[in-house]
Amino acid sequence: MNLPSPAQSQLEHIEHCISQQIQKAQQHFQRSFERPTFSFKLRGRAAGKAYLHLNQLRLNPVLFVQNEAEFYSDVIPHEIAHLLVYSLYGRVRPHGPEWQHMMQEVLGVPAHTRHQFDVTDVMGKTFAYRCGCDTHHLTIRRHNKIVRQQTRYRCTRCGDELQHVS
Repeated sequence: MNLPSPAQSQLEHIEHCISQQIQKAQQHFQRSFERPTFSFKLRGRAAGKAYLHLNQLRLNPVLFVQNEAEFYSDVIPHEIAHLLVYSLYGRVRPHGPEWQHMMQEVLGVPAHTRHQFDVTDVMGKTFAYRCGCDTHHLTIRRHNKIVRQQTRYRCTRCGDELQHVS
Protein backbone atom coordinates (compact mmCIF):
# COMPACT_ATOMS: atom_id res chain seq x y z
CA MET A 1 0.00 0.00 0.00
CA ASN A 2 1.35 3.42 -0.97
CA LEU A 3 1.14 5.75 1.99
CA PRO A 4 0.20 9.36 1.26
CA SER A 5 2.96 11.90 1.61
CA PRO A 6 1.97 15.29 3.08
CA ALA A 7 2.77 18.40 1.04
CA GLN A 8 5.32 20.97 2.22
CA SER A 9 2.54 23.40 3.17
CA GLN A 10 0.94 20.71 5.37
CA LEU A 11 4.28 19.98 7.07
CA GLU A 12 4.69 23.69 7.76
CA HIS A 13 1.15 23.85 9.16
CA ILE A 14 1.96 20.96 11.52
CA GLU A 15 5.14 22.74 12.65
CA HIS A 16 3.08 25.89 13.27
CA CYS A 17 0.45 23.93 15.23
CA ILE A 18 3.13 22.33 17.41
CA SER A 19 4.71 25.75 18.03
CA GLN A 20 1.35 27.22 19.07
CA GLN A 21 0.71 24.45 21.60
CA ILE A 22 4.22 24.70 23.07
CA GLN A 23 3.87 28.50 23.28
CA LYS A 24 0.59 28.20 25.22
CA ALA A 25 2.24 25.88 27.73
CA GLN A 26 5.31 28.11 28.07
CA GLN A 27 3.12 31.13 28.80
CA HIS A 28 0.98 29.22 31.28
CA PHE A 29 3.85 27.63 33.21
CA GLN A 30 6.34 30.47 32.73
CA ARG A 31 9.05 28.07 31.61
CA SER A 32 10.41 26.70 28.36
CA PHE A 33 9.69 23.29 26.88
CA GLU A 34 11.80 21.45 24.34
CA ARG A 35 10.14 21.43 20.94
CA PRO A 36 9.21 17.87 19.89
CA THR A 37 9.96 16.34 16.52
CA PHE A 38 7.32 14.60 14.45
CA SER A 39 7.10 11.97 11.75
CA PHE A 40 4.49 10.09 9.76
CA LYS A 41 5.64 6.65 10.91
CA LEU A 42 2.45 5.42 12.53
CA ARG A 43 0.21 2.69 11.17
CA GLY A 44 -2.99 1.09 12.31
CA ARG A 45 -6.05 2.76 13.81
CA ALA A 46 -4.27 5.27 16.03
CA ALA A 47 -4.23 8.82 14.68
CA GLY A 48 -1.20 9.87 16.69
CA LYS A 49 1.16 8.67 19.38
CA ALA A 50 3.52 10.49 21.71
CA TYR A 51 6.89 8.88 22.33
CA LEU A 52 7.68 10.38 25.71
CA HIS A 53 11.37 9.52 26.05
CA LEU A 54 12.10 10.65 22.49
CA ASN A 55 10.01 13.86 22.74
CA GLN A 56 8.47 12.84 19.44
CA LEU A 57 5.04 12.69 17.82
CA ARG A 58 4.19 10.05 15.27
CA LEU A 59 1.20 10.69 13.07
CA ASN A 60 -0.79 8.31 10.89
CA PRO A 61 -0.41 9.55 7.28
CA VAL A 62 -3.60 7.91 5.98
CA LEU A 63 -5.80 9.30 8.75
CA PHE A 64 -4.06 12.68 8.45
CA VAL A 65 -4.95 13.02 4.77
CA GLN A 66 -8.55 11.99 5.47
CA ASN A 67 -9.02 14.17 8.60
CA GLU A 68 -6.54 17.03 8.25
CA ALA A 69 -8.54 19.72 10.08
CA GLU A 70 -9.14 17.45 13.09
CA PHE A 71 -5.43 16.68 13.30
CA TYR A 72 -4.65 20.38 13.79
CA SER A 73 -7.51 20.99 16.23
CA ASP A 74 -7.49 17.74 18.23
CA VAL A 75 -4.87 15.08 17.46
CA ILE A 76 -1.72 17.21 17.61
CA PRO A 77 -2.77 19.04 20.81
CA HIS A 78 -3.71 15.67 22.35
CA GLU A 79 -0.26 14.22 21.71
CA ILE A 80 1.56 17.45 22.64
CA ALA A 81 -0.32 17.37 25.97
CA HIS A 82 1.15 13.92 26.68
CA LEU A 83 4.67 15.23 26.04
CA LEU A 84 4.13 18.34 28.16
CA VAL A 85 2.69 16.34 31.06
CA TYR A 86 5.63 13.94 30.91
CA SER A 87 8.04 16.88 30.92
CA LEU A 88 6.35 18.36 34.01
CA TYR A 89 5.35 15.31 36.06
CA GLY A 90 7.14 12.26 34.66
CA ARG A 91 5.09 9.11 34.16
CA VAL A 92 1.45 9.52 35.15
CA ARG A 93 -1.82 7.96 34.00
CA PRO A 94 -2.06 8.66 30.24
CA HIS A 95 -5.41 10.50 30.36
CA GLY A 96 -5.42 11.32 34.06
CA PRO A 97 -6.07 14.64 35.78
CA GLU A 98 -2.72 16.17 34.76
CA TRP A 99 -3.37 15.45 31.08
CA GLN A 100 -6.99 16.64 31.30
CA HIS A 101 -5.86 19.89 32.92
CA MET A 102 -3.22 20.35 30.21
CA MET A 103 -5.77 19.83 27.46
CA GLN A 104 -8.61 21.95 28.84
CA GLU A 105 -7.00 24.68 30.91
CA VAL A 106 -3.63 25.13 29.22
CA LEU A 107 -4.21 24.25 25.57
CA GLY A 108 -7.93 25.11 25.50
CA VAL A 109 -8.95 21.87 23.78
CA PRO A 110 -11.66 19.40 24.89
CA ALA A 111 -10.05 16.38 26.58
CA HIS A 112 -11.24 13.60 24.26
CA THR A 113 -9.30 10.39 24.69
CA ARG A 114 -10.25 8.72 21.38
CA HIS A 115 -10.91 9.91 17.87
CA GLN A 116 -14.04 9.09 15.89
CA PHE A 117 -12.37 8.75 12.47
CA ASP A 118 -13.43 6.18 9.91
CA VAL A 119 -10.61 3.62 10.12
CA THR A 120 -11.75 1.40 7.25
CA ASP A 121 -8.72 2.31 5.12
CA VAL A 122 -6.22 1.50 7.88
CA MET A 123 -7.75 -1.68 9.27
CA GLY A 124 -5.76 -4.82 8.78
CA LYS A 125 -7.17 -8.32 8.69
CA THR A 126 -9.39 -9.09 11.69
CA PHE A 127 -10.64 -12.30 13.28
CA ALA A 128 -14.12 -12.86 14.69
CA TYR A 129 -14.46 -13.86 18.36
CA ARG A 130 -17.66 -14.40 20.35
CA CYS A 131 -18.59 -13.85 23.96
CA GLY A 132 -21.94 -14.10 25.73
CA CYS A 133 -23.21 -10.78 24.39
CA ASP A 134 -21.51 -9.87 21.11
CA THR A 135 -19.06 -10.61 18.30
CA HIS A 136 -15.67 -8.89 18.54
CA HIS A 137 -13.15 -8.42 15.72
CA LEU A 138 -9.60 -8.79 16.97
CA THR A 139 -6.48 -7.68 15.15
CA ILE A 140 -4.04 -10.22 13.79
CA ARG A 141 -1.63 -9.33 16.62
CA ARG A 142 -4.21 -10.20 19.31
CA HIS A 143 -5.37 -13.27 17.41
CA ASN A 144 -1.79 -14.58 17.19
CA LYS A 145 -1.25 -14.04 20.93
CA ILE A 146 -4.29 -16.22 21.60
CA VAL A 147 -3.10 -18.89 19.13
CA ARG A 148 0.35 -18.95 20.82
CA GLN A 149 -1.43 -19.19 24.20
CA GLN A 150 0.28 -16.01 25.42
CA THR A 151 -2.96 -14.39 26.56
CA ARG A 152 -6.72 -14.62 26.81
CA TYR A 153 -9.17 -11.80 26.23
CA ARG A 154 -12.44 -11.16 28.02
CA CYS A 155 -15.40 -9.04 26.99
CA THR A 156 -15.47 -5.79 28.96
CA ARG A 157 -19.28 -5.90 29.10
CA CYS A 158 -20.20 -9.47 30.05
CA GLY A 159 -16.80 -10.74 31.28
CA ASP A 160 -16.88 -13.91 29.17
CA GLU A 161 -13.66 -15.17 27.63
CA LEU A 162 -13.59 -14.54 23.87
CA GLN A 163 -13.81 -17.67 21.73
CA HIS A 164 -12.64 -17.77 18.09
CA VAL A 165 -15.41 -18.20 15.53
CA SER A 166 -14.12 -20.76 13.02
